[in-house]
Formats: sequence, structure tokens, C-alpha cells
Amino acid sequence: MRTLKIIAFILVVIGAINWGLVGLFKFDLVAVLFGDMTYFSRVIYTLIGLSGIYSLLTLYYLLADEY
Repeated sequence: MRTLKIIAFILVVIGAINWGLVGLFKFDLVAVLFGDMTYFSRVIYTLIGLSGIYSLLTLYYLLADEY
């Protein structure tokens, strides 16, 4: 389970960096590396989105344990 959390965290960081680049420079790193909405880039975006949801749920359960 720890490995899944680490992978999710890394993907969330990659997504955050990508969105930062899009916001600051209009530069989409995923599209540059894997193509504009190719099958592989869509998989990358989907994995990053699922990692964000997983991280959000992990945070919810982490905070719920404190009470």
C-alpha cells in the first residue's frame, strides 16, 4: 500500500508541475513528450487524475483518524 501512495504522490507532483507550466508559459509538457491527446497522453492524464482522487481520499482518511 505504501508503494501505491508513493506512485500516486509522484503522479500528483508531475500533474502539478505540468499545470504550473501551462499556467505560466502555456507549455504542456505531457503533450510535448507524448503528443497532443494521443492514446498514451490520455492514459497519462487519466493516471494523474486518478492519483489526485486517490490522494484526496488518502488525505480524508488521514484526517479522519486524528479525531
